[in-house]
This record gives sequence, C-alpha cells and structure tokens, in this order.
Amino acid sequence: MPAMADGDSSSLPATELPELYDYLLKLILIGDSGVGKSCLLYHFLNDRIRDPSPHTIGVEFASTLMRLPSSIPSSSSISTSASPSSRPAASKTLKVQCWDSAGQERFRSVTRNYYRGACGAVVVFDITSRRSFESLTSWLSDARALASPDLEVVVVGNKLDQEDDRQVPYLEASRWAQEHGALYVETSSKTGENVEQPFILLARAILLAVESGKLDPDKTGSGVSYGERALRRVSSWNGSLTGGGKGGLLGGKCC
Repeated sequence: MPAMADGDSSSLPATELPELYDYLLKLILIGDSGVGKSCLLYHFLNDRIRDPSPHTIGVEFASTLMRLPSSIPSSSSISTSASPSSRPAASKTLKVQCWDSAGQERFRSVTRNYYRGACGAVVVFDITSRRSFESLTSWLSDARALASPDLEVVVVGNKLDQEDDRQVPYLEASRWAQEHGALYVETSSKTGENVEQPFILLARAILLAVESGKLDPDKTGSGVSYGERALRRVSSWNGSLTGGGKGGLLGGKCC
C-alpha cells in the first residue's frame, strides 16, 4: 500500500509537506502467533507479500499517513450564507503508528506494555483455526484493560485465500465482533484482498470519535494527539487574534 491511503483516493497536494498531519494515532495489532498480523500490516504498507515472513519477536513498529474525509464541513472558501449541510467536507491527514506485537505466550508480559495509550486495535485471527478465534476474548480483554478507555476495535478474520479450510463461519465471527462492540472484516494477506480495510475502518472510527468529542487529543492516554498541521493552524488562528503584536485584538496577552 502506498504511504498515503484515502477513503476517496486523493493524494497530498504538492504544496503540502508530507510530514504535516492533523492527528497522530496509535494502533496495536494483536492476536495469536501465526495468524498473519505482520503479513497483513506489511501488505497494507507495501502493497506486496512479505516473503519470507519470520515470527515477530517482541514488538515491531511502522507508521504511515492516511487521508480521510472529515465529518466537519470545510469553512474555507465558503460563503457565510451557506448552510452547514451544503458545505463540502474537509479532509484530514492522519499519521498512524502501528505496533505489531508477537503472539507467542512468552512475550505477552512484554507486549502488554505497548498497549498503553493505544486508541485503536486490530485483533486478528485465522479463519482456518478455531483455536485462534477462541483466543480473541483474552486478547480483547487485555487491550481494553490497558489501552485507551475509548478503544476502537476491528476484528480481522485473515487467510481468506484458504476458504476451503475454514473452521470459523463468517456469520459466527461477525456476530462475535458485534457483540463485543467491534467491526468485522475478512482479509487475505497473501492475495491482498481487503488488507487496507481494517486500517481505514479503524482510522475512520477514531477520526469520528475525535470530531464528535468522544476522544480528546488533549487528554493523556487517549491514544490521539494533535499533529504539526493542527498545531500550526491553532498558532495561526491565535496570531490573527493578537495581530502578531501589541496592536492585536487581544493585545498579545493571555486572559
């Protein structure tokens, strides 16, 4: 997957620096060993199969930029007489940090430390392994106990390319996800089918939570923080109020 992903498939304008983003998100990938977490992430980031694919030792880290439409209408270049419903939605650029944790039991005490401060979790199982599906309860319980209180979750049934060996029916898995307040999608990290969907769905859910006020980037442990672009926007707005000096609306003073 290219470094920039978008629900509407747009890329950064040439005038934008690629490192500028509105929000920084921390996501974790969890699930049993061998279910394909690392391959899923690698295919999403690089748009190709990871071969060979060694087991993750401890925790691996990667990041990417995603652009998604905002639920808040844009106020730029819009007449003040325009109704909010007629205003086009702006887009937001998100920097997504993905923490890929080892699934082996001997690493659980180490990898749990990286759950803290995560706002989203991709919980992966292998559709050809009922055991990995039955382990989801434990993985999700740990994540919700240690990560952000408002953790958004996507459950992923991986290895869709091995449909003939399926042990977990789609309806059973999707019902389980719904009962646990999570979204559900099936993927194949081998063929690339749907590999981008868990990350896009999760990023959209988190962005909506931020814009609705459910998640507060100013709150420690929320898993979301303001990016460089958002901070510059606030700085620019404050500068317009102060006028950049003593003659501004606020006289350059606070409170």
